[in-house]
Amino acid sequence: MVELKTAFAIAMMMVASAAFATGQATEAAASTGSAPHTASFDVADVHVSPHVLRPFMDGGNLNGDRYVIHQATIADLIATAYNLDTANVKGGPNWLEWDRFEVSAKAPPTTSKADQRLMLQALLRERFNLVTHEGNAPMPAYVMKAQTGKVKLKEAQSMEGEGTCEPQPPPTNQAAGAIRQIIVICKNETMQKFADDIHNMAGGYLDKPVVDSTGLKEAYDFTITWTPRGLLSAAGAEGISIFDAVDKQLGLKLALETAPRTVLIVDSVNKTPTPNPPDLDKRLPPLPPAQFEVATIKPSKPDAQPMGRVNNGEVDVHGLTVKQIISFAWDLNPNDSEAIVGAPKWLDGDKFDILAKISTDDVGDPKARPPQLDADELRHMLRALIEDRFKMKDHWEDRPVTAYTLRAVSPKLTKADANARTRCDEGPGPDGKDLRLGNSMINRLVYCQNVTLEQLGILLPSLAFGYIYYPVADGTGLKESYDLTLAFSSVDRTLAPPPGSNSQQSGATVAADPNGAISLFDAFKNELGLKLEKEKRPMPVLVIDHIEEQPTAN
Repeated sequence: MVELKTAFAIAMMMVASAAFATGQATEAAASTGSAPHTASFDVADVHVSPHVLRPFMDGGNLNGDRYVIHQATIADLIATAYNLDTANVKGGPNWLEWDRFEVSAKAPPTTSKADQRLMLQALLRERFNLVTHEGNAPMPAYVMKAQTGKVKLKEAQSMEGEGTCEPQPPPTNQAAGAIRQIIVICKNETMQKFADDIHNMAGGYLDKPVVDSTGLKEAYDFTITWTPRGLLSAAGAEGISIFDAVDKQLGLKLALETAPRTVLIVDSVNKTPTPNPPDLDKRLPPLPPAQFEVATIKPSKPDAQPMGRVNNGEVDVHGLTVKQIISFAWDLNPNDSEAIVGAPKWLDGDKFDILAKISTDDVGDPKARPPQLDADELRHMLRALIEDRFKMKDHWEDRPVTAYTLRAVSPKLTKADANARTRCDEGPGPDGKDLRLGNSMINRLVYCQNVTLEQLGILLPSLAFGYIYYPVADGTGLKESYDLTLAFSSVDRTLAPPPGSNSQQSGATVAADPNGAISLFDAFKNELGLKLEKEKRPMPVLVIDHIEEQPTAN
């Protein structure tokens, strides 16, 4: 499934209109089945993940003595443990990329990244009875090469610390309606690390791992600018793809190639982990709630562009409404007008800037680095901040909201191989056919493999974020698993009214857009022979009992 990772992705999730689809990737760089079995966590809590709106693996960092991973599939955990891309994890049962788990473990604070991986390998063996072996398989990857005589990289001015690539906020004077560009400044960055970073930040283009074959061994300082894939056609001559940016700005070349690569083959693994130790609460007591050391909140300038980022221990937000911040902090769809009840009118109008500092593990050490936040921690910290500074009182309550049920009209579905992984990805299926080609208005392509229609309904709120806000109920009566492809236009390109709109009646067909756009509803009808039927269904919503219009003084 499409995944988000890194502080860059976390920050972009805070901007409700952002539509980056970034991914996680590193090429195999560590030994696998032959790794020494010497390191293990002191104690570990493993349990099934709670439901979230847009699940993706997050965490995998050691902060103090805690190692935490959220929303990870077994394929994610294996890839993290063996320093692989998930695409390089082969074999195993069909649920390997479906079931998600939380891992919270204890380890000495000085544990190296390599030993953290060994500990996770041991956990997978002990708690899931994982058995694997190493192999090779032809795998597609974007190979990054240096162009003879054209490389435009300058060696780093400072070699201290780990290399970084940081996205920059949009210009403060950017004209309304101007196409946003992604600007990333990299310092002390090796090409091996850049291959990972660019894959994480440009996942809309780079849906396969990026491999460094430049032969460049130094660290460099450079800036790279590109247009998000979803905005490239609208940018026209002013747009630049990541491929052209790497070529023209760095003198490198990114090309998709297939070659034998190291893979890890799953021989067997248990679906249910062994029970947690009975004295878990004593050996692994809950951490105190994460909170900001200090935070300032002030009204935004009238021309402030929406922006959010997490960088070097600071959370920097500009030009966001309180509703947008609440939507991120409480894990709501920011487009859903029914997700928040009791919201005053100003909540969706007044915009604020937030600058908050994350406390370091050791305030007495000037070189101490702030902990690496994951999305779950950031949500809790922002939730506490809003409740404190805006004196917000709230509770969850089931209320009738606009939802959908999937109905069979004249099904056109392909039965799946029952042994294939259950998953959905952005991009073409195994046949390589890209149905977006030839119609610039079709900018979404989703391929699902071995999914039941019930599972598809669970995934739709994350696959079709602008159309579907709540899980879709399966009313088709079809119980098989299927392979299917959906090619459609994002909701901003269509005339399709949003789910909460009265203009779309239950079961009504959305008229085809004259500009060539295809709504999700038309895609279901025309491509799958299914219908998304609108209804009212009780779902949890956030009820605001009280909130002040102005935050307390800084």
